[in-house]
Amino acid sequence: MNAPMVKKAYMARYASPLGEMMMASDGVALRGLWFCGQKYFAATLPEERIEKVDLPIFAEVHRWLDIYFSGKEPDFTPPLAPDGTAFRQQVWRKLQEIPYGASTTYGALSCAVAEAMGKAAMSAQAVGGAVGHNPISIIIPCHRVIGADGSLTGYAGGIERKLALLKIEGQSLSSKKV
Repeated sequence: MNAPMVKKAYMARYASPLGEMMMASDGVALRGLWFCGQKYFAATLPEERIEKVDLPIFAEVHRWLDIYFSGKEPDFTPPLAPDGTAFRQQVWRKLQEIPYGASTTYGALSCAVAEAMGKAAMSAQAVGGAVGHNPISIIIPCHRVIGADGSLTGYAGGIERKLALLKIEGQSLSSKKV
């Protein structure tokens, strides 16, 4: 998942039921997937960006998203190569371990990251920062992380979208606070 910085990015759009999304790739793997206009949109991409919709990776991501938004769990993951520090990469790997239809807290995630890094403890705030900077929305499921009290705290794409994504996955939201 840790990939070197690229000099240019290929871009393509995806019309989701929750708003237009933008995909970014180096031509082989997915490097970004954002809701247009969300916080940190395209922050990890190089300046040179080329709109190119006919890449095989974009067709694969499009298929994954179509399955996901139909309310089903995709049975594959497209190749991913998000740019980020070693710490952020570790957090994003842990996010991918949260099962479809489940959620975890920032505190539990920070414990899992600390264990993976061989540390006694890890700041939930530091982990929250890495979660918030996740450049591959939905596929790296940062929307599955909630506050310790069940609140739907923080989501770069907006709390309304976070709520909608959790509903798509069939999560019981009666105990979660907005």
